[in-house]
Amino acid sequence: MPTKTITDLGAIVIDENVIATIAGVSAMESYGIVGMASKSAADGLFELLKWDHLTKGIKVTTKDNKLIIDLHVILEYGVKISVVAENIIERVKFNVENLTGYGVDKINVHVQGIRVGK
Repeated sequence: MPTKTITDLGAIVIDENVIATIAGVSAMESYGIVGMASKSAADGLFELLKWDHLTKGIKVTTKDNKLIIDLHVILEYGVKISVVAENIIERVKFNVENLTGYGVDKINVHVQGIRVGK
């Protein structure tokens, strides 16, 4: 469900794909993240998504005009997962709130895999 703001002059509607794109680009700016992950329905395996398909690894829901964002990520081997996840949460929250004007209630980071080497 898209987020909607009613003003004196009309309505502002921001689609959840726009918010997912902002969240995906923000997350990719964080150190230690390799990319977003998409779950393959066929066999339960996760695949690394290219830049054009970042939103497939992100789920945005709206509850009481607050956003809940789920990010499925793949991290680099050797990074401290908790620190990288906290950095992703802070960056995504800051960018989404500043660019959309909507409050973020929760950001859940689901680490789906670790990439070893290149």
